[in-house]
Amino acid sequence: MSCTSIMFSLFLLSPCGQGGSDGISEAVAAAVSNPQRPAEDIAADANRKPGEVLSFFDIKPGMTVLDLFSGGGYYTEMLNAIVGENGKVIAHTNEAYIPFSGEIYQKRYVDGRLAQTETIIVEADDLVLEENSLDATILVLTWHDFLFADAESGWQAINEDLLLEKLCTAMKPGAVLGLIDHVANRGGDPSQVAKTLHRVDPQVVRDAFANSCFTLEAETEFLRNNDDDHTLAVFDKTVRGQSDRFVFRFVKN
Repeated sequence: MSCTSIMFSLFLLSPCGQGGSDGISEAVAAAVSNPQRPAEDIAADANRKPGEVLSFFDIKPGMTVLDLFSGGGYYTEMLNAIVGENGKVIAHTNEAYIPFSGEIYQKRYVDGRLAQTETIIVEADDLVLEENSLDATILVLTWHDFLFADAESGWQAINEDLLLEKLCTAMKPGAVLGLIDHVANRGGDPSQVAKTLHRVDPQVVRDAFANSCFTLEAETEFLRNNDDDHTLAVFDKTVRGQSDRFVFRFVKN
């Protein structure tokens, strides 16, 4: 049998020789089950499915991984464990995101507890990355934030074309860019939808990457939720943490 399995009429590449029949690699499984993870992270696992996500993004020991707009560091924590002593994680955020991330951001990095992780705080347009240095980048629930500016909250406009150019330069050929975001209905002004609902139409993301150095290699539906009708802001109490989400795996050409 081939290592490639068909899933939801799309294709999901399952890592051969790494873990069990669920497709979750041993390194990822160990990171998810690490008892040193904060309790609030573990409580979120049922809805966020980090084992499936990080295996789908093919994160492995020894990699250099950028967690772009890493928020409170939910994924950074597990990436730090997966890449191991021969790898590196770059946890990026900006000043506006830190208060939104809550106390967990400070707790995450106290006393250098994530030894393989470098934290950087800078606006996306000012981000500097070393050429040909990244094995993977993840963007989790952030792309919609690139589509609007909000001076009142300190959220600056982001040039997504410039950001993609920087990632194209920094990522190695064959490197994976994993992207997750909240699904929006088609139609409407993407910037207004992003600002009010914090969602994005998956086709808007496909279009943004269409002329870049990245190819959409696979997408999967394990974070989809058909009960979410996409009309509520993702922070609404009836949908928060359970929004309908799409998962894309791009590969650097």
